[in-house]
Amino acid sequence: LMKRFYSSSVSEDLGCRRGEFSRKHYGSVELLISSDADGAIQRAGRFRVENGSSGENADYTPGTWHRTDVHLENPEYHTRWYFKYFLGKVHQNYIGTDAEKNPFFLSVVLSDQNNQRVPQYHSILWRKTGTQKICLPYSPTKTLSVKSILSAMSLDKFEKSPREIFHPEIQKDLLVLEEQEGSVNFKFGVLYAKDGQLTDDEMFSNEAGSESFQRFLHLLGDTITLKGWTGYRGGLDTKNDTTGTGSIYTVFQGHEIMFHVSTMLPYSRENKQQVERKRHIGNDIVTIVFQEGEEASPAFKPSMIRSHFTHIFALVRYNKQNDSYRLKVFSEESVPLFGPPLPSPPVFTNHQEFRDFLLVKLINGEKATLETPTFSQKRQRTLDMLIRSLYQDLMPDLHKVNNMLNRRSFSDVLPESPKSTRKKEEARQAEFVRLGQALKLKTTVKGDATANLATTSFCKKEPWESQSFCSNFPHEVVCADSWGQSLLVSTDAGIFLIDDGQPSVQVFDKTLQIKQMHVLEALDLLIARTDKGKDSRVLVFRLSAVQKDIEMKQIVRSKYDCRENKLERTKGCHLYAINTHHGSELRIVVAIRNKLLLVTKKYNPSNSSSSSSLLLSSESPVEEFQYIREICLSDPPVVMTLVDGPTGDSDNMICVAYRHQFDLVNESTGESYRLHHVEANKVNFVAAIDVYEDGEAGLLLCYNYVCQYRKIHPFNGGSPLIQPSAYDFHFSWNQVPYAVVCAFPYILAFTTDSIEIRLVVNGNLVHTAVVPDLQLVASRSDIYFKATAAVSGSSDSSSKEMSSRSSPQTPTAYEMPESPLSSLEGEVPCKNLYKIPLSNLVGRSIERPLKSPLAPKVITTTTPSGIVPLPVTHSLSLSRMEIKEIASRTRKELLGLLDEPMPKTEGAQKQKKAPRRQSDPKQGAVRSTSSDRIISSSFESYSEGRHLSTSSDPDTLASREEISPPSCPFQLISLYDEDIIDLK
Repeated sequence: LMKRFYSSSVSEDLGCRRGEFSRKHYGSVELLISSDADGAIQRAGRFRVENGSSGENADYTPGTWHRTDVHLENPEYHTRWYFKYFLGKVHQNYIGTDAEKNPFFLSVVLSDQNNQRVPQYHSILWRKTGTQKICLPYSPTKTLSVKSILSAMSLDKFEKSPREIFHPEIQKDLLVLEEQEGSVNFKFGVLYAKDGQLTDDEMFSNEAGSESFQRFLHLLGDTITLKGWTGYRGGLDTKNDTTGTGSIYTVFQGHEIMFHVSTMLPYSRENKQQVERKRHIGNDIVTIVFQEGEEASPAFKPSMIRSHFTHIFALVRYNKQNDSYRLKVFSEESVPLFGPPLPSPPVFTNHQEFRDFLLVKLINGEKATLETPTFSQKRQRTLDMLIRSLYQDLMPDLHKVNNMLNRRSFSDVLPESPKSTRKKEEARQAEFVRLGQALKLKTTVKGDATANLATTSFCKKEPWESQSFCSNFPHEVVCADSWGQSLLVSTDAGIFLIDDGQPSVQVFDKTLQIKQMHVLEALDLLIARTDKGKDSRVLVFRLSAVQKDIEMKQIVRSKYDCRENKLERTKGCHLYAINTHHGSELRIVVAIRNKLLLVTKKYNPSNSSSSSSLLLSSESPVEEFQYIREICLSDPPVVMTLVDGPTGDSDNMICVAYRHQFDLVNESTGESYRLHHVEANKVNFVAAIDVYEDGEAGLLLCYNYVCQYRKIHPFNGGSPLIQPSAYDFHFSWNQVPYAVVCAFPYILAFTTDSIEIRLVVNGNLVHTAVVPDLQLVASRSDIYFKATAAVSGSSDSSSKEMSSRSSPQTPTAYEMPESPLSSLEGEVPCKNLYKIPLSNLVGRSIERPLKSPLAPKVITTTTPSGIVPLPVTHSLSLSRMEIKEIASRTRKELLGLLDEPMPKTEGAQKQKKAPRRQSDPKQGAVRSTSSDRIISSSFESYSEGRHLSTSSDPDTLASREEISPPSCPFQLISLYDEDIIDLK
């Protein structure tokens, strides 16, 4: 029992840390002053310095760089919507002016989200302030008008109503507007500095670099000859060698990068300032400074460089003793935070991993710099000029056109038109698509789009990858919460306890309808809200009593067996909330219409290990709760969150959302304070998540498409100071979520068909995973969700087709196991439960909270129950069912190779009998036979083919899936009929 509660405390600590984050991971702003050799001050500037030494608890910050949060932020294959979803496809473009007479453009397309059979509208609103992108659900029975789309984008008043643009050439102009978001290719400066050099004139005057500097350049990229170079040139001369004869170039995750290396640019002995070198490196937003010398020597400071354009400096030092690189990053104060955060200490012994980390950091840094006032104002002026110019060119032509399609609604992208105009419309569509496809091809060839198939390797494991938890779950889930390694689920058929690979156990029958629940392992409590309307109540159970009933296999409890578990005064409640950090006191706030009921339970740690904690199942913990006070609100709350004050005495707050506002209510006095007012006609409240930045309370307010962070500064006996703060920020989701989960450094938004993953500190997008029929099940600890298994003929082949024709490949994090049976015509897809471990997201490995409340698994030699399932996507160790499915698909993928006669080599003769793996009883280990190597190579071929398929015809790929394959000489089918092979 003591072991159980000790493990639970680890789980509670992890659960608490999910709502904690710190900007200290991203450095602190310092005033940096540079001086010459005589000590005279030259220049000064304020920079954010990142050196990995955050001074925090070493147990929290990883000591090595092997982290999971190294991602390109706002990747182009997720943000360049017009290029990805619109070009080359039939779509609609509109033009109009808002109430301030500012012109705008609207583009709408009905697309299949990553070909996952999830049709939805992608909409882009082009305005002088920037672009706004949202996804809207598609319904065949509900029409979608232009007005409703603009209303969802908070544009309700117009000076001129939108009119459709039919000319195909509009695609060129809109692509130009999208390109104003920033280039997909980058140019970075590389400056070589010798030990002791303190001025930029000295650094730029170095004719050649050291051996270690040359090795660093070789690590960054390839040396190319500039004359005749046809790729991205980054402003260098590729005709007359006026900018040198060579340079360093590379391609990283689809982005072309040209490095302006100081020692490779023209050198002039007469010009001490080396203007030609400064002309290029001084106009780079990001510059790498490679500095020789020991750590004790005078360090580089950004103020040494005279440049108003360079905003980010990456200082690199090489240590010969341990063959490692040390990194330090300086960012001008106005540059928003960007990742990845540097490890502590920022030392990299793996050179390839250092290269990847450095390039991701530099690319993210340049993107962040474009959001500073210096660049954003210029971009806004350019965008405004382009939109107004395009508006003036198009409006005269639009006045001449009188077409009834101008007022059509979006019941489909191209609804039925009158027969007299149908042929003309079809001809216009054909020309529209032809021009769009030609434009896409031209853009790709020029290098102005991220290259296809330049995403991530097969073996790369992302922190949000899911694990298969329960297959073919037959019930509708109402709510759930994790209990150790198990999941306690409330369904329409009752409450079940589910564990991976074991049959579910019913805990309560269907007479008890639980609508909301919390499993508190450290307090040995189960809190639940049952029924609805006037009959709803809050019930409390002892987990030990519930577990005892499971172990004793007693009769399943019903609603009538829980009368003693009802909390007093909670009849008619529609919502409740508990405090996240309940180490000393558990607080429950119950909402009964517009009344809030505050109930507390004192937690005595000594009772945890005493025999009194093991009570009979009939005894309930209701007596341990005490009613404190009642607070009246003006309206019933829709969302409710408890915020812990710094002292916990009289400064605890309750955040409530109702009508068009978020309010803060003091638990002690009942006083209400306005936190945020929503300026929108319709408000869909999603969540108010309590997060704690360096111990100070803050709230992520989520509603409609918006997520806004507000920091709360308590003062004067607990009254909150609510005013605009420099720490506040906001961002917009691409689709309205129904649930938001915070797990630093990520924040995840769940919609009906996708998971949108962003960073908490800046709201930047890192990934969008398409998950058909998605339902979030539980998220207080590990994240559980329910989804439909994808069909192989759709998710695999179609996504290949899409990536090869129209957009950079976007690997889906939630690529569900594909069931061979579900590919049959008319087969209803099954629902499975998946899990995202919280420890993967927060970047810390911990032992599991406690063993499952269910009986331990019985592992025999004839069943592969001992296999530990890893994430479903790009897994290296899979469950029995997943191996069976992959083997079946692999066998079909290999058909094209097997049709050709195979040479009778010695290996082919050996594989004829397909020997099984054999066990050595003396060594107790499994010996690998020839068939293991064959199957291993087959999976390598499968993994390569999965990402580098040359076929883009969906009909061809689909037909390959439907053909009944002949006998396979590799005998992959025996992979799951006989022994399970370790895929590692």
